[in-house]
Amino acid sequence: MRADLFDFDLAADRIALRPASPRDAARLLVVRPPKVLEDRVVSDLPGLLRPGDCLVVNDSKVIAARLQGRRIGRGATEPAIEATLHKRIDGSHWRAFVKPAKKLEVGDTLRFGAEGRVCFLDELNAQVSHKDEDGDITLSFTFHGPILDQAIAERGEMPLPPYIASRRPPDEQDRADYQTVFAHNEGSVAAPTAGLHFTDRLLMALKARGVALHKVTLHVGAGTFLPVKADDTEAHKMHAEFGTISAETAAAINTARAKGGRIVAVGSTALRILESASSEDGQLHAFSDETAIFITPGYKFRAVDLMLTNFHLPRSTLFMLVAAFSGLDTMKHAYAHAIEAGYRFYSYGDACLLYPAA
Repeated sequence: MRADLFDFDLAADRIALRPASPRDAARLLVVRPPKVLEDRVVSDLPGLLRPGDCLVVNDSKVIAARLQGRRIGRGATEPAIEATLHKRIDGSHWRAFVKPAKKLEVGDTLRFGAEGRVCFLDELNAQVSHKDEDGDITLSFTFHGPILDQAIAERGEMPLPPYIASRRPPDEQDRADYQTVFAHNEGSVAAPTAGLHFTDRLLMALKARGVALHKVTLHVGAGTFLPVKADDTEAHKMHAEFGTISAETAAAINTARAKGGRIVAVGSTALRILESASSEDGQLHAFSDETAIFITPGYKFRAVDLMLTNFHLPRSTLFMLVAAFSGLDTMKHAYAHAIEAGYRFYSYGDACLLYPAA
């Protein structure tokens, strides 16, 4: 499909720079195709679901993946370097996006600091062991395993999306705000943002309603921020992300669906791993692998009945996914209503509950 079909205009003041407080006070647009819309709030979710339904959430935890440092040991100057880690290779190697990439060559050493924050380890150094033409590099750190994880946590910043980071710097509040209540398995460099709306109070209300909660893991990569630059969606290449679903979770979800419960994916990441782990008949299976599934209109959904998600960027793979789920015309109508009604967009913004297209 033509990528420009997924464009829309959004004023900068519609982009949320902080989350709602409390989190479940965010607005919720219920979308029933073709064009039935209902304005609610997230705390209304228990009443919108039925006993026996299943919420599936992503329990991946965001790491402080943005590192500020400098190049050392080559030349008279030590230029500043910003690296955003986006894919762990092994215990001491990460793939990273860097700025400015033109300042680096294979073999260079980078030293990362943490101004204003006490660090309990010595300098965090890394060597550039590989560099692609687009500036994507491989860093070989001097630390390994849990010690490296601690060093990154001490020195790193939360990797806020560019549309927030360009308008204000990350701060200590983001270390709490940019994690979901489900965050457990470290590995994401972007939050599974639909989960940001949940509170302990909301979870108790859902449990009392008879709605089950199941956890899967998909470690979100920095590629989630990237727009589709190709003119046609078929020319876009997704970044692979690693995820897991246990055999016990798969069996529980299959049982719930067989009893008539609806599977509600909380966010695009939960939906993508569910679809990646399902067979043609909709049966879910244990999963531990990378997925680069790219869902656009025409895709036949197998594993998900409803979807809770945020409002996404124009021309993004995420907006293409929701257009596939509820219909492109439906989602354009819903987004136009949300913009007119003052909904807040993107990672810290409001949410929508999507029903599938007929």
